[in-house]
Amino acid sequence: MQMLHQDITDRILGAAVAVHKAIGPGLSEQSYQAAMAIEMADQDLSFEREPVIDVICKGKTIGHHRPDFIVNEAVVLELKAVRAFEPVFTTQVLTYLRLTGPCFSVSVARP
Repeated sequence: MQMLHQDITDRILGAAVAVHKAIGPGLSEQSYQAAMAIEMADQDLSFEREPVIDVICKGKTIGHHRPDFIVNEAVVLELKAVRAFEPVFTTQVLTYLRLTGPCFSVSVARP
């Protein structure tokens, strides 16, 4: 059985592997984000980098969130440069999904 947006997520994961091979572990999240932007562009993936997503309460904007990427208007990509994947990261991505509507998410963690 094929997963929703599997073609896009396979390409995203391929880009993450290529980035890891190119620059290795131990860098900041910003460095991985910049490298992922280059790699995804090279792979002809369309994306928005750090798009502003409004948080609405009772019709009023009360704040903003900025996921790392939205890829092909379908996948929220959140990068983490951490030793361990913490439960709060899952909560963060679920919030992005709720705010963006019908998107799928991929979280990539690198030490």
